[in-house]
Amino acid sequence: MLTFKKTLILLSLVSVAGLRLQTREVVLASTTSTRDTGLLDSLLPRFEARSGYRVKLIAVGTGQALALARRGDADVVLVHAPEAERTLVDSGYFVRRRLVMHNEFLIVGPAADPAGLRGMPDAAAAMRRIADARVPFVSRGDNSGTQMRELMLWRKTGLTQPHGQPWYIESGQGMGATLQMASEKEAYTLTDIGTYLAWKSKIDLVSLVEGDPELYNVYHVLEPNPRNAPRINVTGGRAFADFLVDTATQRLIGEFGKARFGQSLFVPDAGKPDQW
Repeated sequence: MLTFKKTLILLSLVSVAGLRLQTREVVLASTTSTRDTGLLDSLLPRFEARSGYRVKLIAVGTGQALALARRGDADVVLVHAPEAERTLVDSGYFVRRRLVMHNEFLIVGPAADPAGLRGMPDAAAAMRRIADARVPFVSRGDNSGTQMRELMLWRKTGLTQPHGQPWYIESGQGMGATLQMASEKEAYTLTDIGTYLAWKSKIDLVSLVEGDPELYNVYHVLEPNPRNAPRINVTGGRAFADFLVDTATQRLIGEFGKARFGQSLFVPDAGKPDQW
């Protein structure tokens, strides 16, 4: 029969063993675009083989990813909403924020292009034309980095977000699902180019507006502040962040997509000056 003292010792050993096992897991909160493009499917096995950590991926909108890390439910985040990121870094919720890569947003829509956007150089003007024409537009509606950029473009038009308008549809889903919905409804949407290229063969949408500097889409990796989230795996999160900006990983990011799409889906940026 176990004595009370022996029981306490046994429970303590079980607890320590559980903590040791837990430290081998890294919880990564990232955007649906890094998942839907297949980039993380390519990178995560390499990190796991090199480090011995196992990564648990939570793919959500950027707003949700940042919130997870703030409350200690993620060890590291890879996101693309610079303004929101800077605010949280300045508020002390993250201890390090590093530039990883970029691509661009596109406004895509049906080939018939009922709003007449094709070739427009100004993304905000294109959004205004969608609103004036009252043609269907599908928003992520999920507080993602993509939706944050969409809202910024609506503000530049002088309009508030057209929530509640009959032509304005909120999917509440990730980028891949939003593209599918826009295709089914013959609607316009804002998308990152990587997810668009990965899904292009499955949808009937064409790229109509691109190249505007306002459509620049930059990704950073952020490490939560352990003072605000004491249960996070600080070492594992830092290891993954270091992995993303490592020279070999940056080379893989730069090559990703070339074989399948004839172009890279992301441009590696680690070590470059960061104005974002």
